[in-house]
Amino acid sequence: MTILQQDLEELLLLINMNKQYLSTLFLRLGLAFVFLYAGIAAFITPNNWVGFIPNIGNFITKAIILQIHVAVNVLLGLWLLSNKKIFYASSVSSVFLFGITIFNISQFDIIFRDVAILLSALALAVLTYEK
Repeated sequence: MTILQQDLEELLLLINMNKQYLSTLFLRLGLAFVFLYAGIAAFITPNNWVGFIPNIGNFITKAIILQIHVAVNVLLGLWLLSNKKIFYASSVSSVFLFGITIFNISQFDIIFRDVAILLSALALAVLTYEK
């Protein structure tokens, strides 16, 4: 057995021993990236995002809703990166993504990827649930 084969076997053994940790790490990083990107992009170029905001009446403007959306996205992204109370962070993320999907169902050709992101958040919630 060569040194490379031995190193590969050790790496595979290490990965196998840490599946739970690596799975939650990759899900957290992926979700955090999505939330941080969406928050920062909506802050920098709000006109690209305001069209996704549903009309909910005259008492609150789309611009205010978008700023709330920016704040929630950034906070969720940072919370996921913090690795603190991840079950709750992923549960809140799931609710948030479900709302985005439902309120924009008429634009499903654009937001269909949000379903996969929603399911990733749910998977993270399942992996981190503790009684």
